[in-house]
Amino acid sequence: MRAWLMDAYEGTEKLRLGEVQDPEPGPGQVLLRVRLAALNPADAFLAQAMYPARPPLPHILGRDGVGDVTAVGPGVDNALLGRTVGVLRSSVGVEAWGTLAEKVVVPAVDLVPVPQAWSLEEMAGAPLVYLTAWQALTQWADPPTPPRAGSVLLVTGASGGVGVASVLLGKSMNLTAVALSRSQEKGAKLKELGADFVFKPEDQNLRKALMAAIAPKRVDLAVDNVGGALFNDVVAMLGQNGCVSVVGRSGGVVPEFNTATLLFRRNRIGGVAVGDYTPEAAQAAWKQIVDRLGATGKRPVVDGVFRFQDVKAAFARLAQGPMGKVLLRVAG
Repeated sequence: MRAWLMDAYEGTEKLRLGEVQDPEPGPGQVLLRVRLAALNPADAFLAQAMYPARPPLPHILGRDGVGDVTAVGPGVDNALLGRTVGVLRSSVGVEAWGTLAEKVVVPAVDLVPVPQAWSLEEMAGAPLVYLTAWQALTQWADPPTPPRAGSVLLVTGASGGVGVASVLLGKSMNLTAVALSRSQEKGAKLKELGADFVFKPEDQNLRKALMAAIAPKRVDLAVDNVGGALFNDVVAMLGQNGCVSVVGRSGGVVPEFNTATLLFRRNRIGGVAVGDYTPEAAQAAWKQIVDRLGATGKRPVVDGVFRFQDVKAAFARLAQGPMGKVLLRVAG
């Protein structure tokens, strides 16, 4: 089969298209003929050795995708043969070979059907970002529970995959969604998706303007995809018991962070790690995600679909900051 091979931890620009032997499903696994695969920032981080996983080389990236079941391993129901399914959170693309290939082996417990009325493109790019957003929104209660209706949600980097997912899921929870985006065009799209307020993060008066918009409330929960200097402003806008779910750090290191800013309103900061989901927990979260999107009439947002041979251009688009997901069409 053809696959995009990572021979060294030197970035996605060093990937090469090559031929490798077809994988075979083991116990509890299925073989998928990949139709569509999605790119994630974590793929680029892994390719630069900026991710905890260190799979043996050559490695094949790609965590999300849609494909047809062409073979099943021992212990898997033969009824799956021929079905078109999506790949939920798993070791695929991390420790195991991923979806940037014509075929991929996936644990059967990590497969999900394509939701009714969704396109294959919408399904291909949704699992990782929506599970990430779900964890970011619900991780502050035990058991994980959505914030109370009417809470103020702030999403930085809101036009990215996790950002869009956070806004859509936040609105399904009846939250007041405040989105930050540098692009006026993307900001308008976020408004169409349901964001109540959109601000530019580089605005010198950001904190004052945002706080005036949500007054007399403050931010109850922030989903931060950016980090960097903006992080200090995010913390400053939190209310009593306000929390920050840290998803990414595209803005770099946080400068001169003062831990005392957390004290008087008992604020909390916590990281998000979808890898912590068990297959059962991921399936349960995915069901709630699909049900909530269905109830609000919303669906995942796709930025663009690239040809399989254009994977490097697709990663370049991902680095530009797309509106929604970047996909590869592996097979027709």
